[in-house]
Amino acid sequence: MDKFRMMFQFLQSNQESFMNGICGIMALASAQMYSTFEFSCPCMPEYNYTYGIGLLLIPPIWFFMLGFVLNNNVSVLAEEWKRPIGERLKDPTILRYMFCSITQRSLIAPALWVSVTLMDGKSFLCAFSTNLDIEKFGNSSFIKEMSETERIRLLARIPCEDLFEHKELRVAATRYIKCISQACGWIFLLMITFTAFLIRAIRPCFTQAAFLKTKYWSHYIDIERKMFDETCKEHAKSFAKVCIHQYFENISGEMQSLHHHPSGKDGGGEEEEDKRSDEERLMGIRAQDDMNKVLWNWHTCKPALALRKDQMDDKNNSKLTGKINEAFNGFANGHTHGTEKKEWAVYYSKV
Repeated sequence: MDKFRMMFQFLQSNQESFMNGICGIMALASAQMYSTFEFSCPCMPEYNYTYGIGLLLIPPIWFFMLGFVLNNNVSVLAEEWKRPIGERLKDPTILRYMFCSITQRSLIAPALWVSVTLMDGKSFLCAFSTNLDIEKFGNSSFIKEMSETERIRLLARIPCEDLFEHKELRVAATRYIKCISQACGWIFLLMITFTAFLIRAIRPCFTQAAFLKTKYWSHYIDIERKMFDETCKEHAKSFAKVCIHQYFENISGEMQSLHHHPSGKDGGGEEEEDKRSDEERLMGIRAQDDMNKVLWNWHTCKPALALRKDQMDDKNNSKLTGKINEAFNGFANGHTHGTEKKEWAVYYSKV
């Protein structure tokens, strides 16, 4: 159990690696699903095209939506898009960066499915068998005696080996359509590779400052959400612990007053330390209404991204100035501590 917990914490801390692994697993799953899928063309002119094109397009759409569902950043993107502005402005470039990152990962499995399907050619054969000019593939004198409806029904049976009687015509037509399907598959792979190359090659041509800024703040939004959830969990744990302790203390006090038993105070130091640490984790929020107000304010009006470092520096500088003045006054009056006097003597000799 500890190993699974450590693995889960590692995956949570390495969100990008985790999502890349999920995308790789989805891509392998799409290829495995296609290899185990039993292709059964209906061999009917009313349904061949729908079945072939549906097999080519519907599973990629499902894989694309599944990629969005499995990506945790989708909820972060939706929350950032719909949140009230408050004291923190929204940056559209950050939202676009997060959406593009999610989309890129979600497109891996659909692209692999389309590529494998086109390379195999069965769906292409099922969809476009009725559009063939059968006279190009051998002796087709028997087709001239058929009506247009019978001719279309005969061509729709080409994907089904046991329903089409003329084997030579079927083999030639099947090879012709599969050749076109594989050519489309290679063109599709070339377009994807060329697009990825352009994205990689064009990005350094633009300024990196905007990209780094967008990447930094998108990571910040994700990390802020995780830390807020962790802080809420810690506060809820401390809140529950203090509430339960107070309940048992009240009950024990009532029982002791009822039975007139003195209360023991062994281990009081450790209990006081635990209570003090729990009180510190509560951060002054000790009522349900106050906590609800804090959560509501966090949703409606997030704080501005401007840390109060100047005030802390002013306090530190004032403390440091006060210590120096005290040391100087003590040296002038001859009442300094031995260690302080020694340090000041070294400084004075340098001057």
